[in-house]
Amino acid sequence: MVGRGSEHGFVRILVTILAVVVVLGCGGGPAGAQPSAARWTAQHDGPGAYPEVRVERGVRITMSDGVELVADVYRPADAAGVIEQRPLPVIVSLTPYSKLVTGLIESAAAIPGLQSTAVDIVRRLNLSTTLISGFGDLVQALDGGMVQTMLGVDRKLVGAGYAVVVADVRGTGLSQGTWNTLGAREQLDTREVIEWAATQPWSNGRIGMSGGSYAGINQLRAAEHAPPALQAIFPVEPGSDLMRDVVAPGGGVGTTFLPLWLNSVNQLKLVPDVGSMVDGSFDWTWFHDRLADPTTNFDLLAQSLLTPSLSNMPPALDGALDDTSAFREALMGHPENITVPTFVYGGWHDIFANSATKLYEQIPLPPGRKQLVVGDTYHANPGAGTGVPGAPPRLDVLQRAWFDTWLKDIDSGVEGFGPVTVKQQGGGWVTLREFPQPGVTHRRVYLSAAPSGSTEDSLHDGSLSATGPTASETLTVAPGLNQICSRDAAQGSAGMAAAFDTCAKDSRIAERNGLTFTSAPLTEQTVISGPINVRLNTVHDATDGFWNVTVNDVAPDGTSTVLTTGQLTSSMRAVDERRSARSINGDFTAPFNPLTVDRLLPVSPGAPTELDVAVIPTQAVLAPGHRLRVDVFAGNAPKALPFRPMLNASGLEPQHVRLDPAAPSFVNLPTDRPIP
Repeated sequence: MVGRGSEHGFVRILVTILAVVVVLGCGGGPAGAQPSAARWTAQHDGPGAYPEVRVERGVRITMSDGVELVADVYRPADAAGVIEQRPLPVIVSLTPYSKLVTGLIESAAAIPGLQSTAVDIVRRLNLSTTLISGFGDLVQALDGGMVQTMLGVDRKLVGAGYAVVVADVRGTGLSQGTWNTLGAREQLDTREVIEWAATQPWSNGRIGMSGGSYAGINQLRAAEHAPPALQAIFPVEPGSDLMRDVVAPGGGVGTTFLPLWLNSVNQLKLVPDVGSMVDGSFDWTWFHDRLADPTTNFDLLAQSLLTPSLSNMPPALDGALDDTSAFREALMGHPENITVPTFVYGGWHDIFANSATKLYEQIPLPPGRKQLVVGDTYHANPGAGTGVPGAPPRLDVLQRAWFDTWLKDIDSGVEGFGPVTVKQQGGGWVTLREFPQPGVTHRRVYLSAAPSGSTEDSLHDGSLSATGPTASETLTVAPGLNQICSRDAAQGSAGMAAAFDTCAKDSRIAERNGLTFTSAPLTEQTVISGPINVRLNTVHDATDGFWNVTVNDVAPDGTSTVLTTGQLTSSMRAVDERRSARSINGDFTAPFNPLTVDRLLPVSPGAPTELDVAVIPTQAVLAPGHRLRVDVFAGNAPKALPFRPMLNASGLEPQHVRLDPAAPSFVNLPTDRPIP
């Protein structure tokens, strides 16, 4: 690696121009073909400048209100264990999952050969004929850079000449205070930790941020405020609009992921510093803070599921349904304020999938200073499928190249990577100059009651076609539990249920209690790229309802694979036009539902009610002979349930889709060619 000299800058420009010419010529090209990828991997995996890592544990950082956060500091050292004294760039990560866990993972990862041996053992097991054959897909993340970028500390990065600071978020781990979940005080803490790291004698004042999930969201929040020392971030699977991502997408409360997540954080924050109990330095302030708030946010989750009516909502729940409340503000990111170079990794079936491509679109930076990689992954297996021929480099490799460029001024060439690299569902990795893929057009594909002849498993076998229905018909679907076995359940469990292939990779069990609408077999390869909207003309027997839709790829053997999903509570169907998007034909492509009490729209039983269900943006390719399918369900348990007042109003009654030529139901689909 060399500095940014004029000669190397010229070479980089030439490489970038050639890449753009290829992309402009075909709309996208295969990923992993960048000539720098192999060099980045070799450099990351080779011997570093520093063979040893030294850790200072339990470093206390005092916030402006007197609360002490506790951090571990990782610094490079020579073969004799002497720590480098020259100031170095610093990578900061703040986690609510306890740095004790990070330290354990980092220590295990440091054992030579342990990680690769574990992966090899699992892969040698023949699980293909078992009920957990999907477990192998999850395990791939272990050699995709997940451990180093999301769970632990990349020792190779430290060995390359970086210091790393991992701190417990206020009120979690060993840090004092009350957990202020992504709130204003926590965001200020992050900026104060960055300022502290920038002013340490072992720091050169140039700060990057790393980490996944909550730590990834924390990076985005910090970058939105642009602290002067922060110069680059690398968030893995972050969310931005958390209300629509995981808290209440479509007005349905997350009843799988949220309880598991809250329980994990609240359990880990009660684990004491055993060493301090032995040596007499136990932090009694930490102890009293935990007694004062042992189960943060569980009350809000319980209220959302148990409060029977809107008229007696407690203040906390009222705040969740108020777009101006501090609670909602903490859930809503502002990526439009980010000016720091940002590299985002997301997954098409991640719990934050709704945010991944929208983040890239909303960050006001030119391509190169912002990058996006999206894998065909869940929250539990980021990076799976990377680091192999035809794929992008591993996440830890990309992270090293990113920080070398923006924190060390090394001409790594990473600015010319991507800028959008995605795993096409049903195909391979492609590199795009933007998302959605250039050349796609949103087109109506209509739902019809006419049988497609493609399935005997669904409640009703309907059709999808480019022309609308010629006669009116009403189809009925009732709430049920079939979606316990579904890709939505796998996504809602952060991917853990994806180990069961029968459910996660084939929707036919779930479709037994759903309406299916399927196209004729495709005669040409067809790309889907971008946000999707499903317009439903509905009729309800009660004063509310809950709808879930999926867009599927149906193989010639009948396997129905969910590509993407959306859900909506009927009374929350109001759309904010200012924050929505429409296609040239005037139909919504990305309707934005406020999900607030003041915008509720009553449902009149028996009367037609049109609603638009926003479906998570995706990228997929359907092969000739495959079919497109839209599934419609009257619920999405166990992934989500409506807030209790809306659930009571629905009465769990059957719901109806009206297929009316005068007010048709359809999917507004972004494709590179019409669906027959």
